[in-house]
Amino acid sequence: MVGHISAIEDQGAAYGNEPKKSRLVFIIPIVLFSVIAVAFAVGLTLDPRKLPSMLIGKTVPDFDLPPVEGRKLGMSDEDLKGQVSLVNVWASWCKECRAEHPLLMDLAERGVVPIHGLNYKDKPVDAQNWLDNLGDPYARTGADRDGRVAIDWGVYGVPETFVVDQNGKIVYKHIGALSASIFDEKILPVITELNGNAGRVSQ
Repeated sequence: MVGHISAIEDQGAAYGNEPKKSRLVFIIPIVLFSVIAVAFAVGLTLDPRKLPSMLIGKTVPDFDLPPVEGRKLGMSDEDLKGQVSLVNVWASWCKECRAEHPLLMDLAERGVVPIHGLNYKDKPVDAQNWLDNLGDPYARTGADRDGRVAIDWGVYGVPETFVVDQNGKIVYKHIGALSASIFDEKILPVITELNGNAGRVSQ
């Protein structure tokens, strides 16, 4: 009899635990969903233009890219050593790239600073036509057709522009289209500090 009672008690204890397990099955997904939702909501409030680059102060990633169609000089990390330069990430399908292009042409024509172009996820013929029709401000171009090199550079989107020092280190990053005022106020002082280059764009 005692054994029978113990068995009944054990069964009762087991049944008593079932509601707790059921509650956990429902609660855990709700908690996880809440955490993900909060993280997503916080992410939406962040302006990627204000996020610091993890590569500032670090040597540019190792890479070696062929040139854009119709150009002779490709681009690699070794090409970014020896002088201060800009690396501009662009694409023919990018509207903001078109907006900043006249400024890049002006800088290149006046020899303010060498500019290299990292062409991001573009069709070869489209990239070629872009430079043929709008002008080519780049000393070197790199065709990053699958976007892997841009990922290594921490690119959020196009356009983006990096200032690279004589040792091949990234010292500044601008997200979004360049303007004369942005260049004069934010980028030119960095270039000037690095190598004494001068000459304003806007008056």
